[in-house]
Amino acid sequence: MSEELKKLLEEQNQAFADFKAANDERLKAMAEGKAVSELEAKTEKINTELTRLGEELKEVAKKANRPGAPGEEQDALNEEHKAAFEGFLRKNAVAGLAEIQVKAIQVGVDDSGGYAVPTRLDRSILQLLRDESPMRQVCRVMTIGGENYERLVNLGTAASGWVGETDPRPETDAPKLAKITPVMGEIYANPASTQRALDDMFFDPAGWLAEEVAFEFAKQENLAFLFGDGDNKPKGLLTAPMSDDKDDARPFGTLQTIATGNATGWPTTAPADTLLSLIYGLKRGYRAGAFFMMNTLTLATIRKWKNDKGDYLWQPSMQAGQPSLIFGYPVVENHDMADVGAGSIPIIFGNMRRTYTIVDRFGIRVLRDPYTNKPFVHFYTTKRVGGLLEDTQAIKLLKVEA
Repeated sequence: MSEELKKLLEEQNQAFADFKAANDERLKAMAEGKAVSELEAKTEKINTELTRLGEELKEVAKKANRPGAPGEEQDALNEEHKAAFEGFLRKNAVAGLAEIQVKAIQVGVDDSGGYAVPTRLDRSILQLLRDESPMRQVCRVMTIGGENYERLVNLGTAASGWVGETDPRPETDAPKLAKITPVMGEIYANPASTQRALDDMFFDPAGWLAEEVAFEFAKQENLAFLFGDGDNKPKGLLTAPMSDDKDDARPFGTLQTIATGNATGWPTTAPADTLLSLIYGLKRGYRAGAFFMMNTLTLATIRKWKNDKGDYLWQPSMQAGQPSLIFGYPVVENHDMADVGAGSIPIIFGNMRRTYTIVDRFGIRVLRDPYTNKPFVHFYTTKRVGGLLEDTQAIKLLKVEA
């Protein structure tokens, strides 16, 4: 364990101990009818510090998991492609690049003249996307080679029954199958550099491009995977039909909502029971691999809650790269999730890998443009990505309503 990581974990544990003490003091003062404004401010200050430390721990884990560490071996063809692509980025040197590209990754040059990024850089961008996008961290992600992809889903309903040993076997109904396909869209980013920077031998153009593109893609993707309307972008998870009907009463493709019991926020008594309703509303087989997803503001509120034994429901992560826990289930923070408010859906609970699949079309393409905005050189970068809603029984949604 690095000294940086050890120090952060120690600071987080101390901050959580201070938070519990401050919040206990606040609750005691409230029960005694005393003024609590100063205690509330103290509690919120420590709560904010816990959030900051959690973010720093995530960053440490990201750095440790970055691809392309020294000593990583690559075959000669990929190295040749990488070197040729860097020449394209720096000087627009394209001689032979198309042929190398075809040999290295079996992808030709598109009609616009854009070039596909090398495999190693492609994987680096996708890894960076996973680091930056909470949805990519928890959903199933697959890569396809062509435009079309479809899956068949068994909706059950095959008939069965009991018969005697010598009784005739009546024909049963066949199971019903549904065909589902991802809604695809093309996402783009257009980062700019200067030719002077590109000429600098100490400047890493491929690494710079990967980080710039991943940051922009992640912002757009994460929002689309939750709320995308399917118009030139993926169809988002939370745009699916919703109902408060239970699993055996909802049609295929409809998500179940569970109400907070208060039209504008948390219930005034036992608010944590709403989280238990989410957990036990999910079939037992789905709970393995299940987690909570919410934004930081919602999590900051839940940190103050206790169970009937006086223990805090939220427990901090004990190591970098591992999430904090609520009722023993991991918590994934997603800043695009809604705040608690009338009609909002602030929390998802369930197994997202079984619910939603992110589909990447193989190949990220770059078009170099030194002309449009001189003296800057733009790199118009595109990729195809889609979303596919699969098993809608695998998650539950908390909805703020009576």
